[in-house]
Amino acid sequence: MKIRKWLLLAVASMQMTGAMADNVREKILIDEGWKFAFGNAADPAKDFGCGTEYFNYLTKANSIHNAGPYAQKFNDSTWVSVTIPHDWVTNLSYARNASHSHGYKTVGYKFPETSVGWYRKTISIPKEDLGKHIAIQFDGIFRNAQVWFNGFYMGTEPSGYATQVYDVTEYVNYGGENLICVRADATLEEGWFYEGAGIYRDAWLLKSASVSVAPFGTFVFADIKKPYDAAVVHVKTEVNNHSLESQQCSVEQRLLDAEGKLVGKAESVNLSLNAKQTLGCEQTIALDHPHLWSTDDPYIYKVETTVKVNGEVTDVYETTTGIREVVFDAQSGFMLNGKPIKLKGVNMHQDHAGVGAAIPDALQAWRIKKLKEFGCNAYRASHNPMTPALLDICDREGLLVIDENRLTGINTEHLRLLENMIKRDRNHPSVILWSDGNEEWGIENSVQGTRIAAAMREYTRLLDPTRHSTIANAGGSEMIKGLDVVGCNYIVQNDVDNRKKANPDWKIVGTEETTGCGTRGVYFESKEQPGHMVSMNRGTKPGVENVIERGWNFYDERPWAAGLFYWTGFDYRGEPNPLEYPAHDSEFGILDYCGFMKDEAWYLKSVWTDEPVLHIFPHWNLQGHEGETVEVWAYSNCDEVELIVNGKKLGRQTMPKNGHLKWQAVYQPGKVVAIGYKNGKRMLTQQVETTKPAYKIVMKTDRQAISADGRDVAVVTVEVQDAKGRIVPDACPMLTFKLAGDGRILGVGNGDPSYLGADHPHHNDCHEFSIPAFNGLAQVIIQSSRHSSALQLSGEANKLKTGELTINTK
Repeated sequence: MKIRKWLLLAVASMQMTGAMADNVREKILIDEGWKFAFGNAADPAKDFGCGTEYFNYLTKANSIHNAGPYAQKFNDSTWVSVTIPHDWVTNLSYARNASHSHGYKTVGYKFPETSVGWYRKTISIPKEDLGKHIAIQFDGIFRNAQVWFNGFYMGTEPSGYATQVYDVTEYVNYGGENLICVRADATLEEGWFYEGAGIYRDAWLLKSASVSVAPFGTFVFADIKKPYDAAVVHVKTEVNNHSLESQQCSVEQRLLDAEGKLVGKAESVNLSLNAKQTLGCEQTIALDHPHLWSTDDPYIYKVETTVKVNGEVTDVYETTTGIREVVFDAQSGFMLNGKPIKLKGVNMHQDHAGVGAAIPDALQAWRIKKLKEFGCNAYRASHNPMTPALLDICDREGLLVIDENRLTGINTEHLRLLENMIKRDRNHPSVILWSDGNEEWGIENSVQGTRIAAAMREYTRLLDPTRHSTIANAGGSEMIKGLDVVGCNYIVQNDVDNRKKANPDWKIVGTEETTGCGTRGVYFESKEQPGHMVSMNRGTKPGVENVIERGWNFYDERPWAAGLFYWTGFDYRGEPNPLEYPAHDSEFGILDYCGFMKDEAWYLKSVWTDEPVLHIFPHWNLQGHEGETVEVWAYSNCDEVELIVNGKKLGRQTMPKNGHLKWQAVYQPGKVVAIGYKNGKRMLTQQVETTKPAYKIVMKTDRQAISADGRDVAVVTVEVQDAKGRIVPDACPMLTFKLAGDGRILGVGNGDPSYLGADHPHHNDCHEFSIPAFNGLAQVIIQSSRHSSALQLSGEANKLKTGELTINTK
């Protein structure tokens, strides 16, 4: 079946415009002022008696007998104050007997006393809100979250990745205090990678009129007219009538450009809704000369949906949009707006040094920019739906996304979660492909697998007929027969060429391919450092050299291949294969856990960007290896590279396409110089030297000024330098950071995949924290308060010159 060529438009942010609308719909962040305490997964008596009452929350609504944390009379004075996003696992210790897949943190079935967490928050809702529709929304709670409002049981969401919206209108104490209570149980692992625990994404209070657009209630897409000079924008809208009476309403649509100028509108549609009924309508907007969304020019429109009852505005619902055409083709691979483009992608989990899974929005944006620095243009959310804010960032940054479902199956629970993801995310222009699952080994070689894949494909089309879907395949031969786009995890496992020859109409994308990376700055095996791994790219296994280029060469050379997604963009906690404790992070990231570049990032930058690149390695602080033969490598997009080691010329070589160069050198302290040539002319020079001992600490921030909103962060890179200002690549001194001013140290990191110390403060207002540098680098994440301040950060170490820097918040 040939896919229709649609132009997709992005997701609703539910912000308001217009004077009347200011009092109609509100989306209020409720991330501050929560209280937290551990429960117990094994003993109800130690779990605040949850569910042990004579009439529990499943038996009677808000029973007077309830005495647990969901009861308003419960005393939480001994609980600690936390701010959402919050991942309680960041403060847990490591243990050899803990889960290997979750990074040896003491959470899970072996640790019942740290696997259940309780949250409580009180909010005020004024009397004036009586008559409005009131809801609470959680973007993600890991996991098996039970939610109460004023003692009333709202429900349970087993998945740690699903957005949850609960109607609390009838339970509200208008003009008084209202209690939100959440119990999260992380005993069961939902994935085989670090997942954290708790309310690790944003929480919201939603207010709207009784007749208003449903949550995630718009679906906006456009049909293009060639040659891309006109489009018909379709807007599907679901309207809720929460009142107790029948209502007549009208629905209007306006299309605004990036400057807020009206560029099109649809004819008004009238709806007759019974009490408590939801109805939908579809309208169209003609648009001439659309400004297309692309990776280079991620242009954003807005659709403004206005609902009126008796001529009065009751709702204005805003959907941010981006117009573009996406096509997966069996001959041309992937095309964006009619032009072939290779997907230069990475797989990503959702955790970061110092904060775990509770990543602030500003840090999410920083991580995306770090990926783009080496030429990445695509992001696969492995293996779960993404944080909503991250999709907004991808829209703005022009990053193409495979949005991935957590569970593969076609029963009610599976389809509920699939629908949850697609209806929430289907308006994002960045999303180019739905993934209905990943590596389902048990069904990849069975006829049941083919049936399940085909059924999910059709369910996905019902929810979004404008995009293809896939399932990432580990090598099986049957399940892939039921897919729109065949997702191949590793060319070695999938025999991609022969399968394509046998099935020329298949559309193919490399959903995973290995980077071969190891520990940043580690070039020799060491028994003293069992948690570190030498990069596989340098021939550590027989017959394998620079495996990272194998994957790119394969997909780059085949026009029918859409591109690939490397495993992974960043290191992530958990799955430290092929190592074991004390290694607790996967080390196949192109960037380490802090986002510091490994050598392989320079390889991709040399083949994925037009920016001149010349990178040589290893570093030249190789004490203990004097007199040994060392391979010196170069990654570059120069035509030729010449190498000089301690004044001795080792030759000038031609750089192969998508390849690398290497020379044999005898190590002695000194200097290595590489000279790059383009069209016969000297273009670039790079050198690495044996440094002097560590002398000073130098700190650099990604931004000198951040917002005083209690959420924004600055990411500080800490370098250990010698007296000449060179990073000392083997320096690991203990660093102590002190922050003066109205802000806090949110977390720290060093990129060491076997560091077993703390990286996250145990309290909500940290101004001093210590961590060792790792191979010359460390990271500090500074978060603002709600007060303007000059934040002064110092970095100290024994016998080293102190580093200082100022970050302004306003």
